[in-house]
Amino acid sequence: MNPRREVLIGGAVAIAGERILAVGATGELRARWPGAAELDATDCVVTPGLVNAHQHLTGDPLVRACIPDDITSQEAVHRWAVPIHRAHTAEDEELAALLACVENLRNGVTTIVEAGTVAHPERVAAAMTRSGVRGTVGVWGWDVEGVPHSAPAAEVLERLSEVIESYPAGGLVEGRVTLVGHGLASDELLAGAAELARRTGAGMTMHMSPTRADVDHYLARSGRRPLLHLARLGVLGPHLLLAHGVWLDDAEVDALLDSGTAVAYCPWAYLRLGQGVTRAGRHAEIFTRSGRIALGCDAANAGDAADILRTAALAVGLAKDTAVDPTTIGAPEGLEMATIRGAEAIGMADRIGSIEEGKLADLVVHDATGPQWTPRGDVAHQLIWSSDGRNVRDVLVGGRHVVRRGRCTTVDEHALRERAITSSAGLLRRAGIAVRHRWPHLRSH
Repeated sequence: MNPRREVLIGGAVAIAGERILAVGATGELRARWPGAAELDATDCVVTPGLVNAHQHLTGDPLVRACIPDDITSQEAVHRWAVPIHRAHTAEDEELAALLACVENLRNGVTTIVEAGTVAHPERVAAAMTRSGVRGTVGVWGWDVEGVPHSAPAAEVLERLSEVIESYPAGGLVEGRVTLVGHGLASDELLAGAAELARRTGAGMTMHMSPTRADVDHYLARSGRRPLLHLARLGVLGPHLLLAHGVWLDDAEVDALLDSGTAVAYCPWAYLRLGQGVTRAGRHAEIFTRSGRIALGCDAANAGDAADILRTAALAVGLAKDTAVDPTTIGAPEGLEMATIRGAEAIGMADRIGSIEEGKLADLVVHDATGPQWTPRGDVAHQLIWSSDGRNVRDVLVGGRHVVRRGRCTTVDEHALRERAITSSAGLLRRAGIAVRHRWPHLRSH
């Protein structure tokens, strides 16, 4: 994933501390640093760490596969997500985040942009730090009445500012201006958040237009479609990572591209929720017009699996099929979105996204000994079309070995599972939600 997209056969990577020291032939690097400790990656493929540009770390991880898939997204939010977050404790937030971070790491994701579901950012940051994943964190941000954690715009901006100060740029976990978005922010809050992001350099992320609902809301509110309204307020720009952006018209796509605004594309969520990406999505067009596109996995009841390789395959496949054109984009572009172009979209390409001297040693070792890798063909094709996160063997974040032989080294996974099962039952009980099953569940004796 370097600028020339070179594939080094039989090579090695030298690491010193948290940085990549050199990339080259194994014999050459061994001669330069005799006696250095080695991680044997024979018969494996080494890639940069994968970027997950939109991942909800709280709420959903503790109720995975509980929200039905035969209800509307609005029903999923108001009858499920809101009660769950209202009943969420600080302990739940940290546990849910830890569970989600471990899943991401085991699937080769080394950088996560948290999507904005955090009431206790210090607990989420603690979980991210404990797991060893790199990422950004924000805090709930909206100023409408009748929903949990709502506050006046000035108070929301103060919360966001405190997170940015607490988690400055350059750390493993960085603060980011994080609004929920949709129709849940006043013009004052939207403009103030963009100004804060520009002034601090922290960047900004928010949701917009996964369905027609945001289009209808902004047309009624301002007479303009969502992105044109944001452009008028001065919210669009290189500082902004906009989640979803499915229902955009020509003028909105142009505004997105002209402003340098990035998009976090979460195709599995739109299919799971029936939001119309095959009808309205224009992400492949944005990508081929040199737009900034990263991939995201969304939530544990939307995208469901925190697996960026699986997401990349879907993104590429949808592009080919909706255009009825197999030449549009392919596996190489999917891998770029998962790594270097994803890193660029979230504003971190100077540090991550490629295996190059001086960059952070965020690396993934994929086991290429299975039948899906036999015989060996084009590496991008096999990573995107034949493989997924289950082939991840080892993961390093900043040179730290956080996944070894498919297991997280930083967390007791068995204890985490037991805690999550217990906490899930308590959370659902406090939220007053009974999980329904379409098929009868019978206890055997």
